[in-house]
Amino acid sequence: MSKIIEGLRYSESHEWVKVDGDIAVIGVTDFAQKEMGDITYVDMPAPDDEFEAEEVFGALESVKASSDLYTPVSGTVVEVNEELEDAPEKVNEDAFGAWIIKIHMSAPEELEGLMDAAAYKAHIGE
Repeated sequence: MSKIIEGLRYSESHEWVKVDGDIAVIGVTDFAQKEMGDITYVDMPAPDDEFEAEEVFGALESVKASSDLYTPVSGTVVEVNEELEDAPEKVNEDAFGAWIIKIHMSAPEELEGLMDAAAYKAHIGE
């Protein structure tokens, strides 16, 4: 059974969002990292890159597959988790502790279109 945290928002493409004021902290869900297996590389954007909601912002590579990452909300990247460059396995160790990017949201109302914990649990069939 995958770990799902109350109070976060979830996308259909298995990213989680933690809101901190007008900053969206984004990572991948426990379900996603389990499906991928051992993460070997995290491709991340550069600070100041701008994205629209549901646009590809990076990718995860594992021993099994490569999977694009989609930004759940529109905005500008303010920080990337540089620790993941040297230690991508942190995503497997703690999917909710190993955030990938932080975005200054340009349209916070987009959060309303994301799932809460209960809806995400139903989405993944758990």
